[in-house]
Amino acid sequence: MSMTVHVDIVSAEAEIFSGAAKMVHASGEMGDLGILPRHAPLLTKLKPGEVRVERPDGEEEFYYVSGGMLEVLPHCITVLADTATRAKDLDEAAAKQAKERAEQSLRDKQGEIELAQAERELAEAMAQLQAIQKLRKKAGR
Repeated sequence: MSMTVHVDIVSAEAEIFSGAAKMVHASGEMGDLGILPRHAPLLTKLKPGEVRVERPDGEEEFYYVSGGMLEVLPHCITVLADTATRAKDLDEAAAKQAKERAEQSLRDKQGEIELAQAERELAEAMAQLQAIQKLRKKAGR
């Protein structure tokens, strides 16, 4: 039997996942992370993007987080996300519209605050679209 680590993925709205995993992949603020059981303790900010959970049965589950925190302890990984959803539940049309709105806001270049907001919205929309594309590739295998 392979070693596992307990994983919780929660957002402000709900608990999205709770269970065992062989490995967890996430997009940290300083780069991508691959976390195995008994990993050294770690606390880092998450970028908008995908969190991938490799279950003990070999299946993978994909989640999208809009940012948040990742806490790693030797036998427990917790993702505290601003917003989290299963990648299969993402709305591609809405993500494309959000991307277009953010790109238009960047072209308009109004105030510094609006520019930062548009950049954040663009990063989130792009991360959602990337999560959708990865899920499609996996399903196509």
